[in-house]
Amino acid sequence: QVQLVESGGRLVQAGDSLRLSCAATGRSFKSYTAGWFRQAPGKEREFVAAISWSGTSTRYSDLVKGRFTISRDNVLNTVSLQMNTLKPEDTAIYYCASTLDWPQTKDYEYRYWGQGTQVTVSS
Repeated sequence: QVQLVESGGRLVQAGDSLRLSCAATGRSFKSYTAGWFRQAPGKEREFVAAISWSGTSTRYSDLVKGRFTISRDNVLNTVSLQMNTLKPEDTAIYYCASTLDWPQTKDYEYRYWGQGTQVTVSS
């Protein structure tokens, strides 16, 4: 069993940077792929980034590639999403998720989910 809690979301201006964190409980978390998804109002949830259990492999959505960086610390059981050069279209609720397999970019492939943290980017 893995429980996930996101933090770090807030209102920022376009061009700003923001770092989201996801704290995981459950000693098996270090064996899981971790991912970030987001959902904007009126839109479907979409894949943002994923990182393998070891942290050696990552995947990104084309929408965020080059601006966002996913990382993890398997000692602290955390996953982070560094977001740079934020745009108004990045406004969404951001969710942390985990699954056993790699690579996974579809939300239905993820077993455990956090409650989400709101990121709002003003223009």
